[in-house]
Amino acid sequence: QVQLGESGGGLVQAGGSLRLSCAASGRTFTEFAMGWFRQAPGKEREFVAAISWSSGSIYYTDSVKGRFTISRDNLKNTVYLQMNSLKPEDTAVYYCAAQVNPNAYVTTMEGMTAARYDYWGQGTQVTVSS
Repeated sequence: QVQLGESGGGLVQAGGSLRLSCAASGRTFTEFAMGWFRQAPGKEREFVAAISWSSGSIYYTDSVKGRFTISRDNLKNTVYLQMNSLKPEDTAVYYCAAQVNPNAYVTTMEGMTAARYDYWGQGTQVTVSS
């Protein structure tokens, strides 16, 4: 069993920054591709960013490109999401997810599809005020 724990959410003004962290435990971290998803009130969960275990594949949804950066530290079993230039439309609960995938590179479909992920965290709230 894998446990994922997100932290770093909070309330920030538009234009500000936050850094989300997701610590994993229970299995070897390099077995997993990792992803961040978000869900705003009344909306479906959507893909935000994904990274393969090697960091050789990285994907972002178009709305966050140039503002968000996903990274991982395999020694610390942690994946990060640095969020800059935040906008009110970024307000959502952000979820960390792990996909069992030993490949150094993952396809776009693998990285961006929620159904491909095997484990999920409880989520952390990000609220961006205008």
